[in-house]
Amino acid sequence: MPRHSRLRVLNTLLETGLIPLFYHEDPHVASRVIQACLDGGARCIEFTNRGDGAHLVFAELMERFHNNKELILGAGTVIDAPTAALYLQMGANFIVGPTLSPEVARLCNRRMVAYIPGCATASEISNAHELGVEICKIFPGGELGGPAFIQSVRGPLPWARLMPTGGVEPGKESVTRWIKAGAACLGMGSKLISSRLLVEGDFASLTAAIHQLLEWIREARTE
Repeated sequence: MPRHSRLRVLNTLLETGLIPLFYHEDPHVASRVIQACLDGGARCIEFTNRGDGAHLVFAELMERFHNNKELILGAGTVIDAPTAALYLQMGANFIVGPTLSPEVARLCNRRMVAYIPGCATASEISNAHELGVEICKIFPGGELGGPAFIQSVRGPLPWARLMPTGGVEPGKESVTRWIKAGAACLGMGSKLISSRLLVEGDFASLTAAIHQLLEWIREARTE
């Protein structure tokens, strides 16, 4: 059962403006990534369902961070309801998918868990809203037109809360452009948590990078 309510998850995500996302098959390494993200100020973190036995690693992470009240850990790359149900049973606090699945939306609504589906058109975004989705993942963000896509969609759909993932660079210029275009929050994966960082175990740099990203997000929102 999720520890955090859907309202808390959504509000925390919108307040911080960032979801770091990653996968690693070693629970020890994954734990260090999560702790580095927490130390940097991130609260909502996505562990992607991309490797064999990913759900077993996720279960281990939930156990390791059982007493940590700050962490809001969710599952990503979820494309069907059975997989979503598996992660919800293990305590996932939110579900993210590369596509929009009505079955996953209904399941998450039934369990009062935030669902963030991948959308690529205004129609998909509107359909997601009908299914109770509060935040839509714009994926792949760069290939869909970058910040201009966000700005264009929010013309006819100004209430849309959009989270670009893919095409978001961990630099001030990129962060500022996305936020000023109207992005509600940013999803960042391998460009933030790179394979080099994982191999070298440079978790201090990850903490520093996330701290800086959050500062740039705050600045872009107030300028």
